[in-house]
Amino acid sequence: MPTMTWVDAAAVDDVPADDVVGIEVQGRDIALYGTDDGIHATDNICTHGHARLCDGFLEGHEIECPLHQGRFDVRSGKAMCAPLTEDLRTYPVKIEGGRVFLAFEG
Repeated sequence: MPTMTWVDAAAVDDVPADDVVGIEVQGRDIALYGTDDGIHATDNICTHGHARLCDGFLEGHEIECPLHQGRFDVRSGKAMCAPLTEDLRTYPVKIEGGRVFLAFEG
């Protein structure tokens, strides 16, 4: 079973409510989403068109890719509509001391 390493990724205050921000964590391009039920994290690159999702539009729990308007559920990474066929990688999130921590397999 792989071990998970928690990494300090950002301040909670740096993640806007009802919006998305792109950050780099350990050489990975990550998108952090501020939703009504907390902060979620996924890869920041669309699995279809190689666009940065932080440039897309967040509505509720769905991020719309700015390139071809495919949508992912930011909670599960599930591809919600065409032209998407591949789900997005998600990362476990925990909040401690006003900081956002992400878990990576290590």
